[in-house]
Amino acid sequence: MIMDDVVYDAYREAGALAQKILHRAAGMVKEEASLLEMVEATEAMVTEEGAFLAFPLNVSFNEAAAHDTAMPGDERMFARGDLVKVDLGVHIDGYIADTALTVNLGDHGPLVEASRAALEAAIAAVRPGVTTGELGTAIQAAIEEHGYRPVANLTGHGLDRYDLHGKPTIPNVAMSGGAVLEEGMVFAIEPFATTGSGKVGEATRVEIYKQIAARPARLPSAKRVLETARPRRGLPFSRRWVPGDKVEIGLATLVRTGILHPFPMLHDVPGSFVSQAEHTLIVTEDGCEVTTR
Repeated sequence: MIMDDVVYDAYREAGALAQKILHRAAGMVKEEASLLEMVEATEAMVTEEGAFLAFPLNVSFNEAAAHDTAMPGDERMFARGDLVKVDLGVHIDGYIADTALTVNLGDHGPLVEASRAALEAAIAAVRPGVTTGELGTAIQAAIEEHGYRPVANLTGHGLDRYDLHGKPTIPNVAMSGGAVLEEGMVFAIEPFATTGSGKVGEATRVEIYKQIAARPARLPSAKRVLETARPRRGLPFSRRWVPGDKVEIGLATLVRTGILHPFPMLHDVPGSFVSQAEHTLIVTEDGCEVTTR
C-alpha cells in the first residue's frame, strides 16, 4: 500500500501531538486530583493545538480496562493504590494517532511493566510479511513471562481515515495465521495485562457513543445529541459533550432506533487490576515507524 506524503505527514503530526499531550495528561493523575478536571484539561489541549479528538479521553481505573471517561459533574478523585489507564486519540484531518499508558498510584509496577514489555515485543516483530498472529504470540509470551494474563477479548486495531477500528485486528494472545502485514498499514498495538480472569465484560454504565446511521430524529433531546454526533463523522463522542437537559432520553432513543452505538465500560473481575500500553505505528519497508513514540 502506497501512502502519499500528505497522509504520511498527517499521521506523523497526530502521533507527535498525541505523545506530547498523553504525557502531560499522565502528569495530572495524582492522589486527590479531580478526574473531571484532568479529562477536560487534556481534551482542551488537543483543540488548543489545532487538532481534534479521535475519541473522548479514556481514563479507566483498576479492574476497568477501557471505555470509561468522566461523567457530567463527575466527582471521582484519583486515590492512593489506583492503577489508571489513560488512552488518548488525536486526529489531523481524520488521520488518527491512538496511544495509551498506565499510571501507577500503588504498588503495581510489575503489572505496568508487563504491558509495556508486551508492546515493545510486538513492535520489534513488525515488518512486512509477519502475521498478526505472530504479534499476538509475542504479546502473550511477554505478559506471561511477567506472571500475568493478557486480556484475550481486547485487541489492537487498524486506523484508517475517520475509522478508529479498521483492519487489521491485532490479537493480544497467541494465534496462528491472521492478516499478513504490508508496507503502509497503520494500526495501534495495545496489550492489556491483568491480575484477573483475562477477559473483560461490559458494565451497565455508558459514557461513550458513536453515530452509525444517518436518520432524522423527532425528539428535541435526540436532535441535540445528533448535533454533537454528526460533525464527528462516525468517531466516538462523550455524553458529557452534549449540552442541555434530557440527554439520557435522547441517547436512549437513538440507541434503540439503531442510530447510535454505545460503548459500555469494559472491566475484568472486581478486585483485579489491568494495565495497558499502546502505540500507533506505520509499517515500513523493513520494519515500522512508531508515530506516538
